[in-house]
Amino acid sequence: MAPLIAVRGNNDTEPWAARLPLTELIRVGNVFVYVIHNLAELDLDPVAAGIRVIVSGHSHQPKIEERGDILYVNPGSSGPRRFKLPISVGEITVSGSAVKARIVDLSGGTADLSGGLHVGTAPLM
Repeated sequence: MAPLIAVRGNNDTEPWAARLPLTELIRVGNVFVYVIHNLAELDLDPVAAGIRVIVSGHSHQPKIEERGDILYVNPGSSGPRRFKLPISVGEITVSGSAVKARIVDLSGGTADLSGGLHVGTAPLM
């Protein structure tokens, strides 16, 4: 498995969560990825910072959206079902400076939430 990058969410208030950062900037190949729990709390200009992908999760609503040169990914929630949302994870593939993202529905159904990429049930490798 790849290294795990985690940030603190709004409900992470127990002492164990104090060591988690609020945001994380990582580099994957030639691509900068910014991880933040709540997109409404975005604290920088992603274009000026050279960021290509922003991963957030506050709403638990799986979504992939391209806005200008920035790819926004909300992988949803892989834990117990929240509301009527699917149980899902996100997968981001980087090749050079090209980025692809998809949502994987772990609840047994299929959905197209990626604006053109096929999304469905599949094992993660």
